[in-house]
Amino acid sequence: MKAEKDKVVTISYRLMVDDGETGMEFYEEVASDQPFAFLMGHQHILPKLEEALVGKEAGDSFSVFIDFENGYGDYFEEKRVIIPKSNFKEEGKKNRDLLKVGNVIPMQDDQGNQMRGEIIKVDYLGVHMDFNPPLAGYDLHFEGKIEGVRDADPEELEHGHAHGPGGHHH
Repeated sequence: MKAEKDKVVTISYRLMVDDGETGMEFYEEVASDQPFAFLMGHQHILPKLEEALVGKEAGDSFSVFIDFENGYGDYFEEKRVIIPKSNFKEEGKKNRDLLKVGNVIPMQDDQGNQMRGEIIKVDYLGVHMDFNPPLAGYDLHFEGKIEGVRDADPEELEHGHAHGPGGHHH
């Protein structure tokens, strides 16, 4: 069975990234015993990665290079913002555990869109957060293997994502 739209595709991979300065560095690995499952054709993964998987079958390997423009976009300084500490109080008391450098906190912008921001610094000005995707500005190199391809069940198609191991959990 070939990987195509509305199939649930399961992959394992290694992701190397390049910030254009230090060369290729290892970023993450998804091992074959805990692969990643997604419903194809529903914008769950980078379009260029999906393109590289189309038509392949279980057991096939893939290798794809995606420059940052087709990956997570450029790194924007203006996505680094300082948020007043008072915004982080819960029930009036400061949440010390929350405000640690490196923490990634789900926030909402004025339009109610979910964003994830990483705390880069906390000082007298407030909480410095970076809302760039972690891999903004990086070229990506995926190398991996298709672990499985199956038909999506009607519920998965209705919900627009894969269920079960490696898929989306409610």
